[in-house]
Amino acid sequence: MLTVALPKGRILAQAQSLLASSGLQPADPIAADDRRIVIACKDAGLRLIIVRAADVQTYVACGAAQIGLAGRDLLLDNPLAGIYQGPATALGKCRLAVAARADYDYAGRIQRGARVVVATKYPRLARNHFARVGVHAEIVRLYGSMELAPLVGLADLIVDLVETGQTLKANRLVEVEQIMPICTQVIFNQGAFLRRRTELDAIAAQLAAGADE
Repeated sequence: MLTVALPKGRILAQAQSLLASSGLQPADPIAADDRRIVIACKDAGLRLIIVRAADVQTYVACGAAQIGLAGRDLLLDNPLAGIYQGPATALGKCRLAVAARADYDYAGRIQRGARVVVATKYPRLARNHFARVGVHAEIVRLYGSMELAPLVGLADLIVDLVETGQTLKANRLVEVEQIMPICTQVIFNQGAFLRRRTELDAIAAQLAAGADE
C-alpha cells in the first residue's frame, strides 16, 4: 500500500480534476464538505490521506506517507530531514510578497540598518529576505488574518502568500515587493523513494501533470 498525503483546502479543491483523471482517482468522489481523512483509491494499492497543509511534510518525513504535495513556502520555511523534493506542480500557484498600508513609505523605510516589525507565518523566509538588504526584521508570528496586523499597529509590514491581491485591496493594503513565486511540489519520503522509486515516480508524474501549461 502506498499512501499519498494531500493538503486539505484550496490545493485539494484544485487537485480534484487531476485526481479524477489519474491513477489516484478516489473510489468515491471527494465532496466539498467531506470529512473523511483516509480515502481509498480505485487502485487498491493506493490511498489518500487528507491533512493540514503544514503537516504534509511531517507525515512524509516520518514515513506515514510515502509521497505528498507540499507548498514551496512551507518546504523552505520549515525544512525537514528525510524528505526528497520532487517536481513542481501546476497547483497552488501564487507568490510570497511583502505588503503594507497604502500610506506606508516602504522605499524610505527599507534602508540598510533599519528595523521593521513584520507579521508573518513564514519567519525564516521573512527574516532572510530583509537580512539580504541589511534590514533587521522583528518577527510577529501569526497564523491567520495577517492583513489586520498593519491596520491596528501590531506590525509595519506583512509577509504572506498573494494570489489575486483582492484580500489586500479589500483591507486597504498594497503589495510592495515580491519575494518569490510559490507553487506546490511533490515530496517523497527518502527511504521509500530508494525502495520504490519506479512506483513513486509514476505517481509524481501524474501529480505534476500540466505543470508547464
